[in-house]
Amino acid sequence: MPSSVIANMIYDAASSTLRIVFVSGAVYEYLRVPATIYNAMKTAKSKGTYLNRHIKPNYSFKKIRE
Repeated sequence: MPSSVIANMIYDAASSTLRIVFVSGAVYEYLRVPATIYNAMKTAKSKGTYLNRHIKPNYSFKKIRE
């Protein structure tokens, strides 16, 4: 999962929560993300672009750590 912005992605199917760990150390949880969206992000050429276009504008989030 090479990305210049995203260090790790963790998906919890039971709660439909997508946790994004950024290279900067910031951690966000995106809520009610369908598994199909997560799977599409996993295969996207650019994880950061996919996040900005398809997840950030469409799903609520919580900042876990700066």
